[in-house]
Amino acid sequence: MPIALYALAAAAFVIGTSEFVIMGLLLDVARDLSVSVPSAGLLVTGYALGVVVGAPFLTAAGGYLPRKVLLLVLAAMFVLGNLLCANAPNYGLLMAARVITALAHGTFFGVGAVVAARLVGPERQASAVALMFSGLTLANVLGVPFGTWLGQHHGWRSTFWVVAGIGVFAWLMLAFFLPRGLDENRHSLGAEVRALRNPAVWLALATTALGSAGLFGWLTYIAPLLTERAGLPMQYLSPALVFFGVALVIGNIWGGRLADRGLSRALYFSLSFLAISLFAFQPLGVQATLAVAATFVIGVAGFVIVAPLQTRAMEVAREAPTLASALNIAAFNLGNATGAAVGGWVVAQPGGLAWVPVAAGLMAACALVTVWLGYRAGRARLAACAS
Repeated sequence: MPIALYALAAAAFVIGTSEFVIMGLLLDVARDLSVSVPSAGLLVTGYALGVVVGAPFLTAAGGYLPRKVLLLVLAAMFVLGNLLCANAPNYGLLMAARVITALAHGTFFGVGAVVAARLVGPERQASAVALMFSGLTLANVLGVPFGTWLGQHHGWRSTFWVVAGIGVFAWLMLAFFLPRGLDENRHSLGAEVRALRNPAVWLALATTALGSAGLFGWLTYIAPLLTERAGLPMQYLSPALVFFGVALVIGNIWGGRLADRGLSRALYFSLSFLAISLFAFQPLGVQATLAVAATFVIGVAGFVIVAPLQTRAMEVAREAPTLASALNIAAFNLGNATGAAVGGWVVAQPGGLAWVPVAAGLMAACALVTVWLGYRAGRARLAACAS
C-alpha cells in the first residue's frame, strides 16, 4: 500500500481520538467547568451533529480546492479545534471548539476515502479505504484509553494538547506523502449534486445509517450490559473494552478484503453477521464470560460493515463520488445518534436493558432491506438508461 495511505490513517487516528476521548473525560470536564454530567454529555451530541451538518457544506465549499490542499486545510482545522478545546475557559467555548472540530470530520473522511481509492488499483480500493479507517479503530484501542488515563492524571486539557501535537505530526505526513495529481476526473459541484438524484445513493446512505444505528444502539449501553446484566466486575470493564477495540481492528481489515472480492456479497454478509451477533447477545449476555466473548464478536461484525458501506456509497455515485462519500460519513454519525436514542428509549422501559441487543439487531436487519432495495433501484436505473 502507498505510504500516503498511512498518512491518511494517522490523521484518522487523531480524528477518532478527538471524537471519542471526551466520553472517558466527562466527569473531569463536568467537575472542572461546574456543569452537570448530562450537560457535559451534550459535548458528544454536539460533535455528532457538527459532523452531520459539516459534511455536505464543507465538501461543497471546498470542492474547488485541490484535494491535497483541502485535506491539509481540514487537518489544520482539527489541530486548531483541539487547541481551542485545551484552552476553553468555560463550557460554551468548549462546545464551540468541539463543533468547529466536528465540522471538518465528515469532509475529511469523505474526501480521504475517495483519495484512498484513487491511490490504488480498482481491485484494492475497499482495502485502501479500510486502511485509512484503521486509524479510527486504533484510536479506540490506543488513543482513547491513553487519552483518558492522561486526562484523569494530568487534567483533561492535557489530553487535547497531546492530540493537537499528534495532529501536527499527521499534518506533516499528509503534506510530505500525499502526492499531487489527485484531481483527475474531478467534477463540478453541480455534477456532485446531480449524482444525488440516483435513488440508490440515498438507499446506500440509509443502509449506512441503519447499520451504524444497530452497532451504536448496543455500544452506547455496553457498560451496564456487561456489569449490571452480565455481572462482570467493574475492574474488568476497561480490559473488556480494549478487547472490543482489538475486534474493531480485525473487523475493519476483514471488511476491506471482503468488499474487494465482491461488494454485494460483502454487504449482505457483513450486515447479516452484525444483526445475528446482536440478537445472540440477548441470551448470551447474562453470564460474564459469554458476554465478553459476544462483545468481541460484535466488535468484529461492527467494523466489517465499514469499508463495504463506504465503498458502496462511492460506487453508486461513481460519476461524482466526493459529496456522496462525505454524506455517508454524516450517515454514520446520524446512525450513531439515532441508535443511542433508540437504545435509551428501550432502557427506559421496565426491564428494557435486556432488550437493547434485540432493538439494535432489528435496526441492523433493516439495513439488509435497504441494501436489497438499493441494488433493485440500480438495476431499474440501468434498464431505464438502456431503453
